[in-house]
Amino acid sequence: MSAAEQADRGAEAVGGGADRAAIRGRVEGARDELLALSRRIHAHPETAFAEHRAAAWCADVLRAHGFAVTAPAYGLDTAFVASIGSGPVTVAIVCEYDALPGLGHACGHNLIAAAGVGAAIALGSDADRLGLTVRVVGTPAEERGAGKALLLDAGAFDGVDAAMMVHPCPFEVAEFRSFALGTLSVEYIGTGAHPSLNPEDGRSAADALTVAQVALGLLGKQLPSHWKVHGITTAAGMSPNAVPERATAEYELRTSDAVDLAELRSRVEACFRAGALAIGCEVRLTRPEPDYLDFRTDPTLIALWRANARELGRPEPIRRDPFACTDMGNVSHVIPSIHPVLDITAGACGPHEPAFAEAAISPAAEQALTDGAIAMAWTAADYATLRQDALTNRTPGAK
Repeated sequence: MSAAEQADRGAEAVGGGADRAAIRGRVEGARDELLALSRRIHAHPETAFAEHRAAAWCADVLRAHGFAVTAPAYGLDTAFVASIGSGPVTVAIVCEYDALPGLGHACGHNLIAAAGVGAAIALGSDADRLGLTVRVVGTPAEERGAGKALLLDAGAFDGVDAAMMVHPCPFEVAEFRSFALGTLSVEYIGTGAHPSLNPEDGRSAADALTVAQVALGLLGKQLPSHWKVHGITTAAGMSPNAVPERATAEYELRTSDAVDLAELRSRVEACFRAGALAIGCEVRLTRPEPDYLDFRTDPTLIALWRANARELGRPEPIRRDPFACTDMGNVSHVIPSIHPVLDITAGACGPHEPAFAEAAISPAAEQALTDGAIAMAWTAADYATLRQDALTNRTPGAK
């Protein structure tokens, strides 16, 4: 059965239209509670690994709706797992809730969290009859820290058959594509000296970083256009009348996939080592967080999502080349996953802009929250039906 045929099959699943109406009704019945959760998280932004209130608020709402909650979870203080049901198909609904330093919820993670909670509530009371185990995974540190990669390694997604989340954006995309992202921390250790009294005794860490940055600029002319290297200098001396003995920088590397990322990292690190060699400094290169992998959309899940989003009257999705990075990509490499993005600004502004933080509590954003919760719940229920049908129809020895 093709993905399109599966979507058609899924649209008729979940026990019929009455159940789809019931799922939608549960989201709409909880709308005020979900909007209050979104606005509360938005009003109290917390950055990576410090999202104590946001995680607790999400967990409290789920607990009140009958979910068994574990918090903290899997070694992360601001992660949680909430579950309900004991069906044979386990679907993970992913909540993000971290904010950006200085920009608050300019990526709209307040909406992601509330939509995920809403989808779970819509499925919860009927999970067993639908053949579902619903697992909500509260994931900290998406903006920096790769919380999902840490949770994946710790086992938070073990036994999951499908994973999903939604994300606000300035356009509508069903089949989300992302870059692979690697981070690099650079530290040069040189030798201090007076720049006019004894400059020959100095080894300028700042100059070593400058040499490396020149090398990176020249390297850029030899890289594919979709490979990106960008960063900032975080320290390069304290005074112009002292040879800097320490310099630091933070860099990000982006490519279309994990294989290319490994090659780009090797070439970039060579530039930083060249700076150390040229000036006579020591260089220390470290990875402050796990790599973010490129996102892989599951064709069956996305076909179901498209049908459900269309039924809700969402804008027709467009196709976009990779434009961002997410640690949900790591999940998608091991579990069938979707990450649709929902238009909340019609192109007026984009994520990581101050105006997007304001848009994240707009009427359009709150409609996207409701639509996202309903469409995720419908998609999870449809997928459970398809999986159970496949198991029922499988003949002995079939592969």
